[in-house]
Amino acid sequence: MTSGATTRAVGLSTLVGLVYWGAVSWWLGGEPWDAAAYWTVVYPGALLLSAALGITMPVQAWRWGALVVFAQVPVVIVVSGTGPLLLAGVLYAAVLSIPAALVSASAGWIRRRGRGVGRG
Repeated sequence: MTSGATTRAVGLSTLVGLVYWGAVSWWLGGEPWDAAAYWTVVYPGALLLSAALGITMPVQAWRWGALVVFAQVPVVIVVSGTGPLLLAGVLYAAVLSIPAALVSASAGWIRRRGRGVGRG
C-alpha cells in the first residue's frame, strides 16, 4: 500500500468511525458506552464495520478496526466534554480496539487469501 493509499485508508476508516459513533450518540442521546445497547447492538456494529473495512482494504487491515473504535473518543468529547474520566475512556477504547483490530485483520486476511492481494 502506497503512502497516499495508506493516508486515504486512515482517513476513510476514521471518518467511518466518527460518523458511526456520532450517529450512535445521536440515536442514544448520550455517550455510546453508557448505553444499555452498547454490548448487544452498538459494539457489534463497530465490529461489523471493522470487518467491512478489512475486506475493503485488506492490506494492514488491523488498523481499520482500531481506528473505528478509537473514533468514539472524540465523539464522547464532543458529547460530554473533557473531564477526569477521559483517560479511563481512552484506556477503555484501547482495550476495545483489540478485538476490532483482530476482526478487521482477519477479514483482510480472508480477502488477501481469496484474491491473492499482497501481504501487509
